[in-house]
Amino acid sequence: MKIYVVSGLGADFKVLERLEFPENCELIFIDWLIPEKNEPFYSYVERMAEKVDPSEPFSLLGYSFGGIMVQEINKLKPAEKVVILGSIKSDKEKSKFIRTGEITKLPRILPVGMFNDRAANVYSVVRKLFDPKNPRILQYFRVRDPYYLKWSVEKVSEWKFEEIPEVIQILGDKDIVFPIKYSKPDYVIKGGTHLFPATKYKEVSKILKEVFV
Repeated sequence: MKIYVVSGLGADFKVLERLEFPENCELIFIDWLIPEKNEPFYSYVERMAEKVDPSEPFSLLGYSFGGIMVQEINKLKPAEKVVILGSIKSDKEKSKFIRTGEITKLPRILPVGMFNDRAANVYSVVRKLFDPKNPRILQYFRVRDPYYLKWSVEKVSEWKFEEIPEVIQILGDKDIVFPIKYSKPDYVIKGGTHLFPATKYKEVSKILKEVFV
């Protein structure tokens, strides 16, 4: 079984590198693409989905914003299973903070310059608030293209999606980005912050080995 994997907003795959899957699984990582100028979200999803080969059975796994992306890819190329880590199943699960961005349209009007490399470093420091005990947090967020970061924040805040019950959702009970109180996850990682795939990898790996049998 091939599993196509998409990581989180601005994150490379180091955040997922310690996860273990059944031996019969082949992981294929889909790197984030840089959005084209004024590119519609559906067009971007189509480009991300190009790497997925639907001629044989496959599954999808996404972390954070990657969880949103794999659910969109699943609409174009239906998977055997869709698993999301630290992500949401529909726009109804957005936090109040994200909803504020959606209502005010603030992410859309912010200048690209606010997402430059210096600002991205500040952004990474802010992310420490989500998991202050993790000394490696700066190693996880390496996609620093300003236009990509601004575009991604916009798309998360604007995202509209009807829940697909079959999607398997794994959330940490200490996640601030996507608080568990707004969702009904299939699996809960005790003490898991938004970086639980890296910090609670043993617990997550056990679940993944149950899911991908």
